[in-house]
Amino acid sequence: MTKNIRFSNLDRKKTVAKLTEESFDLVVIGGGITGGGIALDAASRGLKVALVEKNDFASGTSSKSTKLIHGGLRYLKQFDFWLVKEVGSERAIVHKLAPHLVLPEKMLLPLIENGSYGKWLTSIGLKVYDILAQVTGDDKRKMLEKKEALKLEPLLPKKILKGAGYYAEYRTDDARLTMETIKTSLHHGAIAINYVEVKDFIYDEGIVAGVKVKDTVSDTEFSIKSKYVISAAGPWVDELRGINNSKKGKRLHLTKGVHLVFPYDKLPIKQSVYFDIPDGRMMFAIPRGKITYIGTTDTNFNENKDDVKTDVADAIYLISAVNNMFPKINLEMEDIISSWAGLRPLIHEEGKSASELSRKDEIFTSESGLISIAGGKLTGYRKMAERVVNRVGKKLEEDYGSLVKPSDTEHIPLCGNEFKKYKYVKKYIAEIHERLTPEGFSQYDAWYLVTNYGKQTETILEYYAKQKDDDHELGMAKAELKFTIENEMVQTPMDFFIRRTGRLYFDIDSIRKLMEPILAEFKTIFKLEDEIINSYRATLEEELEEHSNFSLDRI
Repeated sequence: MTKNIRFSNLDRKKTVAKLTEESFDLVVIGGGITGGGIALDAASRGLKVALVEKNDFASGTSSKSTKLIHGGLRYLKQFDFWLVKEVGSERAIVHKLAPHLVLPEKMLLPLIENGSYGKWLTSIGLKVYDILAQVTGDDKRKMLEKKEALKLEPLLPKKILKGAGYYAEYRTDDARLTMETIKTSLHHGAIAINYVEVKDFIYDEGIVAGVKVKDTVSDTEFSIKSKYVISAAGPWVDELRGINNSKKGKRLHLTKGVHLVFPYDKLPIKQSVYFDIPDGRMMFAIPRGKITYIGTTDTNFNENKDDVKTDVADAIYLISAVNNMFPKINLEMEDIISSWAGLRPLIHEEGKSASELSRKDEIFTSESGLISIAGGKLTGYRKMAERVVNRVGKKLEEDYGSLVKPSDTEHIPLCGNEFKKYKYVKKYIAEIHERLTPEGFSQYDAWYLVTNYGKQTETILEYYAKQKDDDHELGMAKAELKFTIENEMVQTPMDFFIRRTGRLYFDIDSIRKLMEPILAEFKTIFKLEDEIINSYRATLEEELEEHSNFSLDRI
C-alpha cells in the first residue's frame, strides 16, 4: 500500500497530491472488476499504476451481475468453446485467490418436456464443460433421474420433469471481489481513487500521455501524467473513445440484465437452479442467506447509462418464469423486496440479438495510443487484465526498451484470504459464530462477516469491541463502517450500504433500521453540514423506493 496514505477518503488530499506530483507508467480508467484486475496485474509486474473511477468503485456493471463465477454453460450452445475453456478454468483459480469470497455452488439444471436441453445433449454438454474447465473429483457433473432431482429440489415441476444435470459453479459478491482486487493492487504500489472523472486526455505530439480529470468531491480539476492509458470504463468505453476522437470501427452494444430479490420463505429453494424460460432463454434462482434472488433478463439498452432501472415489465417477465418452473410457488409483485439492474458492455455484431452476442472481450488501440478494453465476463477478469497489460508491456519494450515480467496474478491471494482451502473458511465461520454467540449474533452474522471480509473480520471485531453500544447490530454496523471508511475509501452512505456491504440487495430491512445512526456517524467522521446529511438521507430513501417498490402505480 502507498506509504503513509490509507486507502481512505480521510486521506484524500494526500492521494490527490501523489497523483498530481508523480508520473506513471499506466493510468487505468474505470474502477470495476476489469479496471481493478488491470491495476493488480500491472502493479504486480512492476509498473507504476494509477486507477481513477468517476463514481464509486464497482458502481457500474461490477455490482450488478448475477454474482456467479461461472463457466458459461450456455456458450456451449453457441459453440464458443474457447470462452467456455478460459472462464471455466478461471473459476477454480479465482476460488483459490479468494476462497472466502468465491464460494462453491452446486447447480441443478432441470430437464423438462420440450425444454432447451435434452438428456443426451445435457449429459454430453456437461461432460465437455467438465473437460474444458478441467473439473475434477466431486465437482464433476452427474446426471440425475427424476426422483433424485426432486429429492434435491422438491419444488421442481413433477409433471414435466424428466431428470436433471448436476454440476459445479461458484458464487460471489461482485462488488466485494472488485474491492479486494483493487486493495490488493495497492500492496503492489498502485494508487486508486474514486469520484474522479476523466474529462479529456493529455497529448504529447498527438500521442496520449495522461488524463485531465475532475475530482467531484472537492470540485477541482487536475492532470495525471502517464506513458499509457487504458480505458476499462465498461458501458462508458465508447464515450471516452469519442473524447479521444477514436470511436471508429467496432462499437459497444449494451444489454440490460435485471435481478429480483425475495425473502427466502417466499422462494424456499434448497439450492441453486438454472432453468428454462418459456421463450427459450435460461435463468437462475439462487438462495443466499436471508433471501433468494432470480435473474436475468437480456434486453437491448439505449437509454441513460447512469440511470438503469428495473422496469415493471422486467419484474413481470421474471416472476412469470419462476411461477412457470416452480408450480407450488406463486410469487407476486408485492413479494419483491429488492432488485438490481445492470448493463453488459458487449461488442456489437450486425444481425445478432442481445442474447446471441459474444461475451468475448476485445481490445481497441487508437492511433493516438488510447487502449480500450470491453466485453468479457466477470469470471474472466484476470485473463482480460493479463492480455491488455501484455499489450502495454510490448509497447514499453518498443518505446522505452523496458522489459515487463510475465503476469503472476494466478498466485497472488486477494486481501482477506489467509486460507489455504475452502474448508478453513468454513472452520473460521464456525469459530467466529462461537465467539459472537454470547453477544447475541446469529450464524448468518458470522457467515456474512467472513464471506465479505475474510480474515479482515478480525479488524472489524476489534473495532466492535471498542464500541459502547447496547444494540449489538448497530455496534457491528458502526465497526464495519469504520473499517470501510478507513480501508476501502467509502465516501457516502450509498457506498457503504450498497457496494461495501450489499445490504440494499441482501438485507434491505437493515438499512431502514440503521439509516439514521449511520448518517449520524458520517456527520461526525466527515464533519458534514446538515444539508449534506439531508441529501444523503433523501438519496437513500430514493434507492430503497426504486429497488423495492413495484406497486401498480409504477406502471
